Amino acid sequence: MASTKDYLDYVLEQLSELDDISYRAMMGEYVLYFQGKVFGGIYDNRFLVKPTKFAKALMPDAPYELPYEGAKEMLMIEDIEDRDFLSQLLNAMVVELPAPKKKKK
Repeated sequence: MASTKDYLDYVLEQLSELDDISYRAMMGEYVLYFQGKVFGGIYDNRFLVKPTKFAKALMPDAPYELPYEGAKEMLMIEDIEDRDFLSQLLNAMVVELPAPKKKKK
């Protein structure tokens, strides 16, 4: 099942307090970026983030979910209503995320 644009818009609205949030559509799903770094995505209308050290510490009881078959498990954001928590989470995670890879010319 592909994710809906309505759900993407809802997630982006919840993240609207953060600058430099972007996304890219990929095969019916959406990859999410913060400050140019991939931090998670929307898969089957589920908001999932990478299981970084800070994400696991801030969400110790969050369920691990597979975004798609063959992928690494990610943490599911269950309380998407808490904008302050989402800001805190992403600001903590961004320091752990790898820099974007340089594109070959």
